[in-house]
Amino acid sequence: MATIRLDHVAKVFPGTTTPAVADVSLDIGDGELVILVGPSGCGKSTILRMIVGLEDVTSGDISIDDRRVNDLPPRQRNLAMVFQNYALYPHLTVYENIAFPLRLRRVAEDEVRQRVERAAGLLELGDLLDRKPAQLSGGQRQRVAMGRALVRDADAFLFDEPLSNLDAKLRVQTRAEISRLQGRLHMTIVYVTHDQVEAMTLGDRVAVLRKGVLQQVDPPRELYEQPVNLFVAGFIGSPPMNFMPALVDGTTLRLPIGDVQLTREVADDVQDHHTLIAGVRPEHFEDTRVVDHRRRREGLEFRAHVDVIEWLGPEQYAYIPFYAPDEVRRPLAELATELDSEQMRTQLVVALNADSLITEGSEADLWLDPSRMHLFDPESGNNLSHRRGRVTRTPAVAGT
Repeated sequence: MATIRLDHVAKVFPGTTTPAVADVSLDIGDGELVILVGPSGCGKSTILRMIVGLEDVTSGDISIDDRRVNDLPPRQRNLAMVFQNYALYPHLTVYENIAFPLRLRRVAEDEVRQRVERAAGLLELGDLLDRKPAQLSGGQRQRVAMGRALVRDADAFLFDEPLSNLDAKLRVQTRAEISRLQGRLHMTIVYVTHDQVEAMTLGDRVAVLRKGVLQQVDPPRELYEQPVNLFVAGFIGSPPMNFMPALVDGTTLRLPIGDVQLTREVADDVQDHHTLIAGVRPEHFEDTRVVDHRRRREGLEFRAHVDVIEWLGPEQYAYIPFYAPDEVRRPLAELATELDSEQMRTQLVVALNADSLITEGSEADLWLDPSRMHLFDPESGNNLSHRRGRVTRTPAVAGT
């Protein structure tokens, strides 16, 4: 396998002035699976195509195992790419499709058979080698495309939204197969997706892009728990992080649902801000009735009207409207448009146990763990509490 390095890479397409990719630097380790994720048009597929050599680099350098490859054609980079549409030849059998790149290189037939059978065994395609693509399911076709990449003994594998054409059940199954295969063969993989579930379950590290700019690169858990800005916080997580207006009054943070007390350290950090955006994950709210007395004292209790309940089996989501002033609505409006989530600036989503007695249309007593709250600058979008630890001191002052 190989290491891949992007050093201040940029791409500007002819006839345009706005970079599709802007000054991206990223190191991908030997045997590492790195996910490129972001909304449509963020530059993730363009980065993949520059790595493999299908797009020229406008500026910066791309290196594979410390060898600069900017000017090398794709065939000399020894990379294997798996496309979204599988790119299988409909008139060839599974065996012939997998063998195709080897026969192009005039590999001896005995070796072709050995490599194809080994790849077919890894991907559980042994019983399908005589079938044509039209006789296969979507998941089986994807495995054939992966097999064709595997037989090449490439230095690294590039996946461009490989599961987007599969139904939900097949996506889960194929995702697990890719993960097992990567762990078994220690493959270097760069994987592009717009699906954050794929990103969070597959990647050793996840790189989040927005408008061609790299926002954050971290392991999935750190990305989820310590987003560097509003965009990452709103993009990663399903349902996404809740955002509320927050007014700073000394060491008190005034929220639409009540007041909390900041730690002195955090209060000093935000003393120059009158208005902030507070971010809270849905699971950091709870039904007050299930919170023990000690924890209740350390959090914020509030009463709210429950507009809608969504029951999903193991859990349910309560939707709670709130009011945000214009000074906070503007940055959230821009973010919401990009994330296709207009509701993020007008309501909270609260994750509840499936057996919660809270009902639609009722007034509910809820509890918030403010120590898990994030504070964002409305102008820059930066997370002011990033890697700061606890935001609030306890006991918090409950609102009304």
